[in-house]
Amino acid sequence: MKTLKECLATVSDPRRAQGKRYDLVHALLYCVLAVASGATSYRKIHAFIDTHWQRLNEVFGSNWKRAPAYTGVRKILQKLDAAQLESALRLMAGEQLQDAAEGVAPRALVAVDGKTLRGSLDRFEDKKAAQVLSALAVGERLVLGHVLIEDKGKEYEGAAAQRLIEELGLAGCVFTLDALHCQKNG
Repeated sequence: MKTLKECLATVSDPRRAQGKRYDLVHALLYCVLAVASGATSYRKIHAFIDTHWQRLNEVFGSNWKRAPAYTGVRKILQKLDAAQLESALRLMAGEQLQDAAEGVAPRALVAVDGKTLRGSLDRFEDKKAAQVLSALAVGERLVLGHVLIEDKGKEYEGAAAQRLIEELGLAGCVFTLDALHCQKNG
């Protein structure tokens, strides 16, 4: 089974070669750990890494001399290819699901639900709030993947759910969805 660190290693580094003080794999891993610990902003991610960087160096084999500033964390995360990161996280979820499903019917029950991302509305740039649809393997309590719901005029949550189910190869599973998905048109 691949580790999270190995899955995150599949994400390509968009930064220029010069000035890379912090390797991408460890930066992503530490950001994931920070968010899992409750960090909700770049400053909080920085605070987590700054507090624990020596212990993280020991456990995960990095050799950072200090934690990156919150602006450094922001630059690293904002330049990432979101599709590559989603692919790496789906790879990790697939590995965990495969381990959990040994001898059991895999992915028997999948919950699909959409959410609007708080803070994503930008009235100044005239951008609507971002909406994301997630698939959760209920028995394993494991998020299998996400898709961004495109502009409401082009794609509704129902179409995004069909796209997500197809991308994740979830045919044959039992799904729970909102009543919204019972509509014929949309």
